[in-house]
Amino acid sequence: MRQTTLAQVAQHNTPADAWLVVDGKAYDVSAFLDAHPGGRRILLDHIGTDASQVFHRFHNAATVLAKFGHLQVAVIPESNNAKQGKLAKQVAFADPVWAQQWASPYYNDSHRRLREWARDLVDRELMPFIHEWDTDAKVPLSVYKKMGQVGLLSCMIGVFPWPDYAPCPPPAGINPQEWNMFHELVVIDELNRIASVGVNQFLWVTPAIALTPVIHFGSVAMREKLVKPCLSGEKNIALAITEPYAGSDVANILTKATKTPDGKHYILNGEKKWITTGTWAEYFVVAARTGGPGMNGISLILVDRAITIADEFGSRPVACQGCRGSGTAFLTFENCKVPVENLIGLENQGFSYIMKNFNHERLTGTIATIRLARVCYEEAMVYAHKRRTFGKILFEHAVIRNKLAHMLRQIEATQAWVEFIVYQVTQMSKEDALSKLGGPTALLKAQCSQVLEYCAREASQILGGVSYTKGGIGEKVERIYRDVRGLAIPGGSEEIMLDLGIRQAQKASSAFNSKM
Repeated sequence: MRQTTLAQVAQHNTPADAWLVVDGKAYDVSAFLDAHPGGRRILLDHIGTDASQVFHRFHNAATVLAKFGHLQVAVIPESNNAKQGKLAKQVAFADPVWAQQWASPYYNDSHRRLREWARDLVDRELMPFIHEWDTDAKVPLSVYKKMGQVGLLSCMIGVFPWPDYAPCPPPAGINPQEWNMFHELVVIDELNRIASVGVNQFLWVTPAIALTPVIHFGSVAMREKLVKPCLSGEKNIALAITEPYAGSDVANILTKATKTPDGKHYILNGEKKWITTGTWAEYFVVAARTGGPGMNGISLILVDRAITIADEFGSRPVACQGCRGSGTAFLTFENCKVPVENLIGLENQGFSYIMKNFNHERLTGTIATIRLARVCYEEAMVYAHKRRTFGKILFEHAVIRNKLAHMLRQIEATQAWVEFIVYQVTQMSKEDALSKLGGPTALLKAQCSQVLEYCAREASQILGGVSYTKGGIGEKVERIYRDVRGLAIPGGSEEIMLDLGIRQAQKASSAFNSKM
């Protein structure tokens, strides 16, 4: 790319020869004037100049500059705004404090290297395309495959240290034996900077919640068939538990799996709803009733879409308020024949497998949720220093500072709780973690979703109309506001989580022989 100067750019100042500068890059917008969504007059007011400041007032830089990068004609090394994009985002508390040079007992150099790796990957391969994928409600499967090839999917399975069956070594040169839950936290935190629960779920569901029952309880043949191909992005799998009749009340699902007289197959009958990635998943881990009523009659069965008969299995999209691109589906099983070898683990033990799976699902969900709340704070803080009302920037209004302060205090307190629970995972045995962390993690999930809902509302109030508009400078807040329920409900609604948490606290008190 050739170099130029601001003085030379200033000579390109007519509609037929219109240049302007954004973040140290010169763009020829002559052919774009009539296509500019805000009208040609606004662009004409700034041609021949460095328009970085006004550009960042009204646009999401990552999306717009990626989409119209082909208009770039030169770079301007001496531009004062050459680093505007990065500097604009160097906001105190826009990242967890350990990443802003505060001391922390939890992180070391390997976590910092991993963060740099993940940030570069997200900014390069995901961030510029999120608005397009959200608008289309579809993410190309090639994205999933690429994230498997580079190792992102293997980072989210909740297995420590790094397992031998992963298709690639840990990223950023990390020693496999040093890989711990804080590394997974870093990856999920960075991934959720995209501010799209739908795209996050598109990548997260297979490794984090659907493949894990196969990893921990599946047969050797099942693991060899699925684990490495799923983590490399070659295959994918969905978790099918929720039904139209039973969501958080997992013990009362109605889908049935009845053995054939020869004992060689299960016959599945039932419906599953709100199954994330279900529109395109090749395999399904299906919770079905193989025994009597209640939790002791549930099994997990692997269903292969490719070998089911069309009349026996159906999948259709479910249009949701948010989480666009996640492939949410309604599944039907009508006398669907499945080999008994597809039973995951032991018959009628499925409920215990689901409960063991929930801790990792909920904890990684809290990591995603608190980062989204932080994105709301960051976007609101940056906008409050751009937007002027009544003769001064928004931040100079006490009511706006009050909103931002309340957002920040809740985010930092909740982040500390997230890191505390993650630390317990690194210190406890698996057995202790299962028995002790279920209740606190449930409470933490409710805390995170309520903080996110608060921050999404307050950020939307601060940004005003731009956060009510799809695309543009407020697109992240607009998306997050739509997606809040997609984190507050799945994995256990807030009401169920709060009740579980307090019941577990009462149970722990009894174990301590507390006199209440």
